[in-house]
Formats: sequence, C-alpha cells, structure tokens
Amino acid sequence: MAVKVAVLAGGKGTRFAEETAYRPKPLIEIGGRPILWHILKHYAAHGLFDFVVASGYKGEMIRAWAAELKLSGEIPHWGLEIVDTGAETNTGGRIRRLMRRLPGERIMLTWGDGVADVDLDALLAFHESHGRLATMTAVRPPPRFGRLELDGDRIRSFKEKPKDAEGWINGAFFVLEPEVAAYIEGDDTLFEAAPLETLAAEGQLMAYRHHGFWQCMDTLHDRKTLETLWARGDAPWARAWQKPPVFARGLAAECESLSPAIAATSA
Repeated sequence: MAVKVAVLAGGKGTRFAEETAYRPKPLIEIGGRPILWHILKHYAAHGLFDFVVASGYKGEMIRAWAAELKLSGEIPHWGLEIVDTGAETNTGGRIRRLMRRLPGERIMLTWGDGVADVDLDALLAFHESHGRLATMTAVRPPPRFGRLELDGDRIRSFKEKPKDAEGWINGAFFVLEPEVAAYIEGDDTLFEAAPLETLAAEGQLMAYRHHGFWQCMDTLHDRKTLETLWARGDAPWARAWQKPPVFARGLAAECESLSPAIAATSA
C-alpha cells in the first residue's frame, strides 16, 4: 500500500530570523540544496515517493522551487504537491488540513527542518505491529555541553558531551492513522500540545526509539554543523541515498504509474 508523506513547511522560523527574513526555513540550504530536498530524498531512498508539503510563510518560494525541481527531470517518479495551509496556521492546523484532504489515509509526517538516518521501513513496521493511532520517533538530542559533577566547589567528574545525559524527545518522523485528525481542534492548535497529550493519555501514542543520527536546524550553529558534515562527506542522513530504493509494500509497481504533480492548491 502506498503511503503519503506529509512535510510541514509553513512556519515562520523566528528563531532563525537571520535567514528566514528572506526565505522559508525549509529552503535554507545544506551543501547547496534546501534542507527540504534532503528530507524528501531520505523518504525516496526508502521507496516513498508520494509527497504533500504544507506551505504557509513565503509559500510561493516553495512552489517555485518545487516547479523547478520537476522541470529538472530529477524526480520522474515523485508525486509532489504543495498545499497552502495558511501563513498563521499552527502545526496541528496544518496537519488537520492535510488529513482532511486525504480522508481515510495513513500518513507519514515530519517537519521541514530536521534530518536523520531513521530506518523508515522499520518505523512503519513498528507502527503496524502495535495497532495504535500514532507513532512518534523518539530521539536523544545532540548534547551541546560537557557535564560536570560537583562536590562543593570541587569538580568530581567531567564528561565531554555525554549523549546519555539527555532524555528522549520528540524527533518528529511520525506515522499517523486518519483518526488522529479528530484530536486536532482547529488552525490554532499546536500538535505538540493537546493532540499528542491526549493521544498519550489514551494509550494511542507509541514511541519508536531511534538510536542513530538526528539533527534539527533551529539556529545558525545547527546549520553550520550540518554543513560541516556534508562538506567532509560524512552526512549520516544521506548514506541511504547511495543504496537502491527499497520497493517494499508493492511500491515498485505503483511508482511507475505515479504522476508527478506540482499544485498550488489551498486546504
């Protein structure tokens, strides 16, 4: 069964104002390519080619980029739809609008500002195994500072950026059943608040623990980190691209008939 991949790309990215004053955050480049391209390539490497991107802030730039990508001939088997979900709509509202356009469909969802080497086949298999409404990929954030253990003023021990010092956090890369739309009240709803809290309270939210690479791009420092990894040929999120696409779940046959679509539509 083909699975639609939804990417949220409509926020204003206010914490990255030095870049987002001029372009939407998902178009900020890593290695000369928008981070959105890196994200889509990751899904495509797992045989997932049917994308719907929720735009908003400076959405016309995302539509123009998508149109150029189609004309380049680089994505012959991709379906790529750009949906205007409003400049002021919150994350939950964007998801609700997309899910209402895709009634009855399971979606894989992520944000347009983070990369990882998540095994998407294993993620989907985990989701199908537990039978709940939602799966969130849980990650440990890259630690920024060394940890000190103090005895008064004496440093008892020092560990340089111990990864296990951080707890698990929301790493996005969701799988959502269509019933999740009912947990989102409207455009002002923050998905990371009431909807996820309620799903968790009802036992409908499961965590897929990802122990590999994950990095969001919230600041200039984050971008430089990703640029450095790319420049030295050590970008963990890109390693799957060199492997043949995984045509699991019958996607090999379906991709042949998938028509690339660039649409400036409104949800």
